[in-house]
Amino acid sequence: MGVVESVTQPDAAAPARRGGGGALLHVRRLILRPELTAVLGTIVVFSYFAFTAGGNGFLSHSGTINYLEVAAEIGIIAIPITLLLIAGEFDLSVGAVVGAAGILMVYPIVDHGWPLAAAIVLGLGFALVVGVVNGLLTVRTTIPSFLVTLGILYIVSGTAVALSDRFLGSTNVYGLHAALKGDPLLPLFDGNLAGIPAEIWWWIGLTVVGTYVLTRTPFGNWIYASGGNRDAARKLGVPVARVKVTLFCCTAMASVLVALLSSFNVDGADATNGADKLFQAPVAAVIGGALLAGGFGSVVGAAFGALLFGMISQGFFFTNIDDNWFQTFLGAMMLVAVFVNDYIRRASLRQRRIR
Repeated sequence: MGVVESVTQPDAAAPARRGGGGALLHVRRLILRPELTAVLGTIVVFSYFAFTAGGNGFLSHSGTINYLEVAAEIGIIAIPITLLLIAGEFDLSVGAVVGAAGILMVYPIVDHGWPLAAAIVLGLGFALVVGVVNGLLTVRTTIPSFLVTLGILYIVSGTAVALSDRFLGSTNVYGLHAALKGDPLLPLFDGNLAGIPAEIWWWIGLTVVGTYVLTRTPFGNWIYASGGNRDAARKLGVPVARVKVTLFCCTAMASVLVALLSSFNVDGADATNGADKLFQAPVAAVIGGALLAGGFGSVVGAAFGALLFGMISQGFFFTNIDDNWFQTFLGAMMLVAVFVNDYIRRASLRQRRIR
């Protein structure tokens, strides 16, 4: 006991050195946070558009709501995508689920008078089926989740378009608001609170929940362990397969939520929608600190990644920058984030070894 105390107790004769070392350690911890790139990128991008387009509407209430709505749709899916990436897996099927779930929920509401609650149950049931199939094919075979979910993407998307065209004569259905007039659940998905649309509140709420789960619960530890070292995690009793299947279900359910929120924005659904979410959510997750290698990432970082995405996509409309440069800028930003995040991950591992 005396030896431990002599090692751990600071030198009383050097309080300044202790304070300086503590401050340096605190700064180092901040630098090694996975969300660093996304936070700094968001600050830079916001400052640029505020300076160049603040007077054109970027800083107005409507301009702010516009980029927050874009960020919300991406961010809602980016949350479970980030958790899945931390667990060492990837889901490409989210875009197809958005399109298929949208038509699956809107059609019975518009053409058969279903209440919103029943349509949501149908959509979530569909999500669970897709999530379980993705998860089981990944954990029970040696096929990478990238390929599994790519196959599911084509199956779900193709089936949704083919069946819609066959039985509806079209891939789209409209008239959602009129069909749901007076529905008690409508304000939860198509309402405003304090002038802020419901989808933004969903994004904020799910970000808080995702952060809590990842950082404050045993399941969050299991996620990190599953992606960090799967074999070691299994030896320690972590239910790796169950964790991954659960996360695949979460990504599918988040896609259903985005499909519903998007449907209210356009008063209907189209089976071909959702293709843009195929890479937008993963890009936001990667910019936010997640790595395909697994074991590293942050839900808060994913939120900032989505916010950065929303600011860029809408900010171009308030400037004279050619919109064709949007994807170029985003791709460059993602590459920078990958290199920085990989460096931060390796630096964090080195620091842990030193300890």
